[in-house]
Amino acid sequence: MYICICKGVTERAIREQVCAGATCVDEVSRNTGCSTQCGKCLLRAQRVVEDARLASSSAPSGAAMGATASA
Repeated sequence: MYICICKGVTERAIREQVCAGATCVDEVSRNTGCSTQCGKCLLRAQRVVEDARLASSSAPSGAAMGATASA
């Protein structure tokens, strides 16, 4: 699902940023451009970052991101 329509940033892209070490929405924004244009997606992006951080801290290595193959 797209989180940031202006920059074309998906929920998956945000979760990948967290998996790669981003710890806050500001870092995700710097790396992806998410919420840097109109800003309407900022709250949703923050929720995705928080959810991804919780999932990565409570799941075994590799399971947090739903280790599934891309189609």
